[in-house]
Amino acid sequence: MPAFQLPRSLGATLLGLALLTTACSGPSDFTPKPKGYNRIDLPPHSYQQLAPGHPYTFQYSRYAKVRRDSSYLAQPHWINVIYPQLHANVQITYMPVQNDKKRFGKLIEDALKLTAKHQIKASAIDESIVKTPSGMQVAIFQLAGEVPSQFQFYTTDSTRHFFRGALYFPTATANDSLAPVIDYVKKDIMQMLNTLKYQ
Repeated sequence: MPAFQLPRSLGATLLGLALLTTACSGPSDFTPKPKGYNRIDLPPHSYQQLAPGHPYTFQYSRYAKVRRDSSYLAQPHWINVIYPQLHANVQITYMPVQNDKKRFGKLIEDALKLTAKHQIKASAIDESIVKTPSGMQVAIFQLAGEVPSQFQFYTTDSTRHFFRGALYFPTATANDSLAPVIDYVKKDIMQMLNTLKYQ
């Protein structure tokens, strides 16, 4: 007498149901994965020269665009170095000192006030002075915590030029997740400062 055999399609269906039942009936050991951050692919650093038309020049990222500052307070040579893909903006302000000590003191005071405005949210502000290859001294302020501006700086020759900048991210993303982008743009800012020349 021949052995009883299920049709092949019915056998496959029953086997699938058995596996599904076994998988669903086992102990519940599911553990949710911790919240992760989006991966950010950063291009290699590459630079270009700022177009003429300002009393200063520097190299900036090939992945950034330079736009004139359109705010109502903007002066003629205030610009934004915008990173469209990274949602980052380096705001550059420039003021002539005009060999005026009082004016120079006010520019320094205003720069420090703008940094101090972030003290409420900043967990730390690290201040340092660096010297560029051309001999310029740059005051750098690195801010930690959930602040909109994580890196600020100014440099001046104290008689003719006052050049200030601040890195901003117009986004609600936590700074921990932005850390690779912040470090990436910081390197570009240092290239800007190391190649800065007054016209």
